[in-house]
Amino acid sequence: MVVDGVVRIGRATIYHLRDVGRMGGFLYSAIAGCFARPFRFKEVLRQIQMIGVNSLPLILFIGLFTGMVLGLQGYYTLTKVASEGMLGMLVSLTLIRELGPVLTGLMVAGRAGSAMCAELGIMRISEQVDALECMAIDPFRYLISPKFIAALISIPLLTVAFDLIGIFGGYLSGVVLLGVNPGAYMLGVENKVDNADILLGVYKSFAFALLIVWTGTGRGYFVQKIKDAGFGAEAVSRVTTQSVVYTSIAILVWNYLITAVCL
Repeated sequence: MVVDGVVRIGRATIYHLRDVGRMGGFLYSAIAGCFARPFRFKEVLRQIQMIGVNSLPLILFIGLFTGMVLGLQGYYTLTKVASEGMLGMLVSLTLIRELGPVLTGLMVAGRAGSAMCAELGIMRISEQVDALECMAIDPFRYLISPKFIAALISIPLLTVAFDLIGIFGGYLSGVVLLGVNPGAYMLGVENKVDNADILLGVYKSFAFALLIVWTGTGRGYFVQKIKDAGFGAEAVSRVTTQSVVYTSIAILVWNYLITAVCL
């Protein structure tokens, strides 16, 4: 029994080390494909529409109500210390530094990241990727690199939209519903948010964009090599679930690390 346990641990360790190596090589090949010629401009635009434009209504809806909840909770917290005029600062800094990038990343991971994983997984099990390789077409340049470029463009812009609509939502709940002075609210947004706060949100959005597309496309591309994934449709469903879970965990971990480093 002890020997069997050691064997299982060894096999699991070897598998995970191989998986890390595969994903590292995958990231290198995908980034290299971004600079390969000819450049697939139309495919990048199509991916921007899929990742960014189609996600915009969801992001605006969630951002609006997140800002409104922040306005309500912030107001009732600040009233305990007679500082209602600081509501604009509280809402804007919370959104720009933390909630905007994180919630945008989680929503895009659930919507677009899972779709990218399923798309590549289906192409892999139906041997479409193998067919591209047989025709001497680089699958990274053709399929994956446009997704990387589109995500790095779309997700930071979605984060900005989330922040703006969230600040507006905080204004609606704090100023319109609860009677906070509108000048004090906007002054808090204008004077208390500096370039370092904005840059922190930008850094996070770029990092999360890379994590989303890397994990989503990588899980789908290696669907046949993932342990206990099964075969066919079952394999695609399993790796799609894995991609969302792994991406969400990675976003939360990297959010902490980036915040700790940049403070």
